[in-house]
Amino acid sequence: MTKDDLNTETLPGDAGGVARAAELLRAGALVSFPTETVYGLGADATNDHAVARIFAAKGRPRFNPLIVHVPTLEAVRDIAVLEGAAQDLAQAFWPGPLTLVLPLKPGGPLSALVSAGLPTVAVRVPAHPLGHALLEAAGVPVAAPSANPSGRISPSTAQHVMDGLSGRIEAVLDGGPCEVGLESTIVGFEPAPVLLRPGGLPVEAIESALGGPIAARQTSAGITAPGQLSSHYAPEAELRLNAETTRPGERLLGFGHVDADLNLSPSGDLVEAAANLFRYLHQLDAEGDSPIAVSPIPDHGMGRAINDRLRRAAAPRD
Repeated sequence: MTKDDLNTETLPGDAGGVARAAELLRAGALVSFPTETVYGLGADATNDHAVARIFAAKGRPRFNPLIVHVPTLEAVRDIAVLEGAAQDLAQAFWPGPLTLVLPLKPGGPLSALVSAGLPTVAVRVPAHPLGHALLEAAGVPVAAPSANPSGRISPSTAQHVMDGLSGRIEAVLDGGPCEVGLESTIVGFEPAPVLLRPGGLPVEAIESALGGPIAARQTSAGITAPGQLSSHYAPEAELRLNAETTRPGERLLGFGHVDADLNLSPSGDLVEAAANLFRYLHQLDAEGDSPIAVSPIPDHGMGRAINDRLRRAAAPRD
């Protein structure tokens, strides 16, 4: 599919836009919509053809599973088994930027493409009011990875989606900039909770809810959830991390009290830095292809997720 195949609609973030987006989803179309983390690329998760189109539009490998978005805990139980520690985390943090990898419900309605052949499914109840309204109106579980070409910078505005996927999808529901700006934290259960990807919910909050530390995923475990590819979230420009100073020809993406081309948070606020990360990477990428140096980011709280995304963005590319 080329970028000229479809006339991508930009839908307003109002009741009419939600109704149109829901209608398109039920008809098997691809619709990008806002969540508090990033914009998702949605399709009816029960429709094989619609889910297959997500992979085609993004250029996403079929072995990389998708997150399914639903509006309520009751809707989660229609597609997955939610119990024990998973239920405790769901009740503590949903709606919100947390994805849980749960056993598939036997005989459930999801397309097999969603889980990439795994016996589990990644599920989330997002908190964004517009995204939540769309899920309620659509009446179907919605598979939705980030709405960007595979491996590239995730979108935190509707314009980012249009820049990457215009002509490949039917519509974008414009809900303004995403508040969190980083993808959700992902937790699996083996059977104890395991951190599969740091993200928009700080790990410390999860550990507080669990009453103790959470184990980290073993890198040798293979792809068990979305967001685990070693090279991901990448701009066109080369990234150099933990830069105390710039080299000739580099632009600085700063943090804290440094002179920089763009500064994620001059005050050193990690929540502000997370919200700005993808937007600033998009901006620097649009301004040229000279290398980008990135200031050191503290590796706690939201900084852990920021550093995860930066390491993947700077990793060698295929």
